[in-house]
Amino acid sequence: MEPKKLRSSAWFERTGKDGFIYRAWMKNQGIPDYEFKNKPIIGICNTWSELTPCNAHFRELAESVKRGVSEAGGFPVEFPVMSLGETLMKPTAMLYRNLASMDVEESIRANPLDGVVLLVGCDKTTPALVMGACSVNIPTIVVSGGPMLTGRHRGLPVGTSDLWRLQDELKGEKITVDDMLAIEASMCRSRGHCAVMGTASTMACMVEALGLSLPGNAAIPAADARRKVLAQLSGLRIVEMVKEDMKLSDVLTRSAFENAIISNAAIGGSTNFVIHLIAIAGRIGVDLSLDDFNNIALNVPLIANLQPSGRYFMEDMYYAGGLPAVLKELEQFLHNDCITVNGKTIRENYQASECYNREVISTVEEPFNPISGVVVLKGNICEDGAVIKPSAASTALLQHTGKAMVFEDIDDYKSRIDDPNLEVDETSILVLKNVGPKGYPGMPEVGNMGLPKKLLEKGVTDLVRISDGRMSGTGFGTVVLHASPEAACGGNFSVLQTGDLITLNVQERSLNVHLTDEELQQRKQNWKPQPVITDRGYVGLYIKHVQQAHLGADMDFLHGGSGSNVSKDSH
Repeated sequence: MEPKKLRSSAWFERTGKDGFIYRAWMKNQGIPDYEFKNKPIIGICNTWSELTPCNAHFRELAESVKRGVSEAGGFPVEFPVMSLGETLMKPTAMLYRNLASMDVEESIRANPLDGVVLLVGCDKTTPALVMGACSVNIPTIVVSGGPMLTGRHRGLPVGTSDLWRLQDELKGEKITVDDMLAIEASMCRSRGHCAVMGTASTMACMVEALGLSLPGNAAIPAADARRKVLAQLSGLRIVEMVKEDMKLSDVLTRSAFENAIISNAAIGGSTNFVIHLIAIAGRIGVDLSLDDFNNIALNVPLIANLQPSGRYFMEDMYYAGGLPAVLKELEQFLHNDCITVNGKTIRENYQASECYNREVISTVEEPFNPISGVVVLKGNICEDGAVIKPSAASTALLQHTGKAMVFEDIDDYKSRIDDPNLEVDETSILVLKNVGPKGYPGMPEVGNMGLPKKLLEKGVTDLVRISDGRMSGTGFGTVVLHASPEAACGGNFSVLQTGDLITLNVQERSLNVHLTDEELQQRKQNWKPQPVITDRGYVGLYIKHVQQAHLGADMDFLHGGSGSNVSKDSH
């Protein structure tokens, strides 16, 4: 059987003017002629940026990938795409996830690439790059940047999840601004993304559980030399994948997505996992719905004792055995015959792994917490669904009825939350509207609203909070997110009012306001949408075309893929 012709040959094996141009201008970089002959051209899709601190070490990581590609007989070419830095971008990096995915898709399709290595790290860079690559569907492998080393302050570990507690302590005058500055200098002490099981680490675990990375990818700290080793081995493997013609669609089966959902429950992954996984499934053509997140992981316990749901950090998880040790514990739940990018099944990849610390990774029989996963709620507040992470919530509030304190938008919340006359107590339910995909373009991470100062002073540490927005994967609390349809679309959520009685019942998977359908319909007759922020450029395009949270908040015109063929290929 003859080997399949390389995709890049349509560029570099051309004769005449076109082939001359393709080769000659590449040669101005000092590339000899033989590099273009019968060698897989491997693109290294790099999200390096000094404005994305989590990914600032990716130039160095790319060099390791290049060594592997060259070692295997391929020719590496590094190219940049839009980098999404969660810590600096306004209003939210999520606004640009779909734009970055378009950048990735078109950069891969338009260029002479036979395979691609995705260098990802900070929260949205992982789903954006995977989504874009899925739409092209050529051989692809993922290399994550790795978590930073655990911060240390006065002898104690400190990480991103502590930020939310510290903010409340500062507001309650339990610590000073100088204390905050000292902790700030102690927390981010190495390269890498957040040290806890936030969205970045959740995404790294997601790609490993899906089979898109080499085993061990998720947890190796960014500062550990073994991260570079994994990058080099990934470069070597992508060349073999091209020769085998192993594409994303060969790995990303329905069963692979189910494995990712199961593993996410067991590690206490971010609620953002839901919205990103659905978007990825939509690009590769796998039917995945919000309800699947309730059903697939129903009996899977939380076995990773990691912040924000637990005590430890990603560095500790690596030393305890990493994600392979977690997957081995989940053998009874997983589709163990799923193929992964190294050509082995997921069972073959984790079979030899061991757990070295049962405080960090427990067993299924004696789990760290029997409550796990992301629970999907339905009811007359969220006709198309909402999500909550029970492991990060207060047990006493998982079944709760209280009066709503409604904020119409983020500005309303900021102006009133610390008003001493705000009519709230420890039974109240905070409701924040108009922070969904369209209403606050991009769906920012403001769902875990800070508590009113007057309640913090009384020692209250949690309230039920409901919004159509998201929260950081590093956050915690009894927080209901992604209410769909969002307030900007005029559903029931849009007409909630202060004083309405709301019942949350996580065990019954329900979230309801004590109003009749007739009362809700009457209110909706008087509802008026907020003014559109802009109709200009990408943001205007986003507002017009972004889908609701339960569909993954992708653009409606990006659903599915368009393959790797270039329709017009001549100069």
